[in-house]
Amino acid sequence: MARRRPWEVEDELWERIEPLSPVVSRRPRNPGRKRLPDRQVLCGILFVLHTGIQWEFLPRELGFGSGMTCWRRLAEWNEAGVWRRLHELLLAELHSAGALDWDRAVVDSSHVRATPDAAQSGPSPVDRARPGSKHHLLTEGGGIPLAVLLTGGNRNDVIGLEPLLDAVPSVGGRRGRPRRRPKTVYADRAHDHDKYRRCLRARGIATRIARCGEPHGSGLGVVRWVVERTIAWYHGMKRPRIRWERRDDIHEAFLGLATCIICYRHVRRFC
Repeated sequence: MARRRPWEVEDELWERIEPLSPVVSRRPRNPGRKRLPDRQVLCGILFVLHTGIQWEFLPRELGFGSGMTCWRRLAEWNEAGVWRRLHELLLAELHSAGALDWDRAVVDSSHVRATPDAAQSGPSPVDRARPGSKHHLLTEGGGIPLAVLLTGGNRNDVIGLEPLLDAVPSVGGRRGRPRRRPKTVYADRAHDHDKYRRCLRARGIATRIARCGEPHGSGLGVVRWVVERTIAWYHGMKRPRIRWERRDDIHEAFLGLATCIICYRHVRRFC
């Protein structure tokens, strides 16, 4: 049996995406060129996501359509909230299967290089002041992403802590009130600030954050390694590894799509 290529859309995944994609009706007068099927264009977007190829070099002989067609469709779906709603749907399936660990959540960030004129970028203190961006990530206890955030490369890691918690969707799938708040948040020394500890306690969330100035060996790495693995999953898809997009919404669309792919892999495993 031939191995499935990563940019091929499985039937089970497409059954979840198709109802969420916006329906665009053709104009009765001057309808223009027929619109390419959404599934076909999505394969082209996934090809760019996994290979990191530039839009203009997208091989049309594979049937994806032009790179500009895929670019426009990605922006259109992101504006319509397709990836956000798909993420909520996949989290609900995982929650229904008991695959989400709400007792703890782990937060971390990673730096990526960016084009000089990109929005949400800044001189990185860890890359000789070259322009860069940061991916702030919040996962549940098993490493399944709950929220991802884009900021400039010169922003402090702790800046993204509260926005990440605000970005966690209301996750249904079980009887009772939807979940969106973990019991405990684990973080490294970059998030060591008493102000944010108080803010999280006000939300009813306990914190396990390493203290600055203390020697290594806090033991939090036993829990925190899952977020490092999830960041590696993001960067394993080559497009998020280096930020080529000037517009922040296009890069956020790639992050949202990558989040859905990671969650769908867990759905196939647990559901």
